[in-house]
Amino acid sequence: MALPEDGGGAGPAPEQMKEEGTQQPFLFGNTLRVAMWDLVGFHFSVQNPSPPSSCEVRPGPEFLIRFYTFYSNRLFRAYQFYYRDPSCQEPAHSLLIKGKVHLRQASWITQGATEADYHLHKVGIVFHSHHALLHIARHLNQTQAGQDCTGRLPLDRAWLPGTLYELLSSQVPGDCMAALGFSMHELSLLHLQHHMQQQPGVAPHLVKELFLGDIHTDWTERQHYRPTGYQCPLQSVLHHTWPCLACSLIACSDEHHPPVLPSRPALPLHLGGHWVSMGCEARPAVLFLTRLFTFDDHKHSWEGHYHHFSDPACRHPTFTVFAAGHYSRGTPSPRVHGSTELMFEVIRAHVTPMDQVTTAILNFSKPSSCGGPGVWSVGTERDVTATNGCHPLGIKLPHIEYELFKMEQDPSGQSLLFIGQRPTDGSSPDTPEKRPTSFQAPLVLCKRQAQGTPRPSQHRPPMQNPPIGWAPYLPAIPLPILLLVQGLASFEWL
Repeated sequence: MALPEDGGGAGPAPEQMKEEGTQQPFLFGNTLRVAMWDLVGFHFSVQNPSPPSSCEVRPGPEFLIRFYTFYSNRLFRAYQFYYRDPSCQEPAHSLLIKGKVHLRQASWITQGATEADYHLHKVGIVFHSHHALLHIARHLNQTQAGQDCTGRLPLDRAWLPGTLYELLSSQVPGDCMAALGFSMHELSLLHLQHHMQQQPGVAPHLVKELFLGDIHTDWTERQHYRPTGYQCPLQSVLHHTWPCLACSLIACSDEHHPPVLPSRPALPLHLGGHWVSMGCEARPAVLFLTRLFTFDDHKHSWEGHYHHFSDPACRHPTFTVFAAGHYSRGTPSPRVHGSTELMFEVIRAHVTPMDQVTTAILNFSKPSSCGGPGVWSVGTERDVTATNGCHPLGIKLPHIEYELFKMEQDPSGQSLLFIGQRPTDGSSPDTPEKRPTSFQAPLVLCKRQAQGTPRPSQHRPPMQNPPIGWAPYLPAIPLPILLLVQGLASFEWL
């Protein structure tokens, strides 16, 4: 069934909405509670403002761009543009989603976030190619529920380019969202943030970002999963990172005219050097951390420092882990073009408790489970290699992970490193079948490895102090460390 083209009453016209967005201030960073006025305006997904990476990569893999508009009457309109390629140059289909979102209270699980309820009014799909129609139809035919939904799609020879076909409507019974594996549970967790972008020779520029709930890495769990972490942020149309060649393309798009991003060649993977988190990172299961990696391209060895915190501002450290090992030579990924598949081995690890609660947990554990005999004390590092890791923290040694890496550059030419997204259930990608198909927040290159063969390192440099408060998140509220420890089914190495 085709949907009417009248817009379905989603709220004010885009021109009016843009004007309202300028009149109503965003209240980023002022309170844990998000007000509806904070959301008013246009937001689109820009994972990295340079053209090749404005395309989001979700587990699957799925390649998409999001463009969401929130109105002051709690209505929203969301576009999700799906593509056949990771550069977002070959549109497959577009989803038009309309509904209502009701903000509730500050999340007691994920600090700094606001919980919300949402209700979908309409969902329509536009196919941009015959191949895309056949792909969706094949997917629906795999289940009985999906077969019941195929009647909503056109027959093979009856497909008309540009026609909007109804998948869900408040006026018509039936819901094909589950059969497609689609949900908008990302709207059940929101976090607003702003920061000033510094550029040489230009006045500081305000950037406003909206973080929505994370998507489960297991496709079969997406209908039931309620997020505890975030996806890459949406940026405000009026206050986004500059320069952004893709932003104007996305802002002018709709379900009939998906943005087609400019082409740029994939960068070769050169890991050698020091890479660090761009800010405080939030992961599912209420994990907050910063990462620092050193890769040696000559010896194919790596070292990593993982600084864990109890708050979304990364101001209250709980424990730090140092790990080291080797990695294989990379091969091009057959599933995510432009990415590289590698295998990482973790052979040794050190743990430093950074607060009294974590220290007490380690002292109450069996000596054979973490570091051997001896008393743990705050700020003192101990080697846990001999005990094959540290069971209370989910650290297992030796350990192998199958990884996915890619490199990009931001508009200023700064190198960025994307490492595979960790499984939502806390497990480890320890088999080729579990290799990631999407990415975490990028790391930024601090120092490139010097050319030539380096001298072998005899001793590891002293553990660095944890980088505290790297990002302008909301004020911290103490979180029981028990939640943090229980979330570590297995330690997330990369």
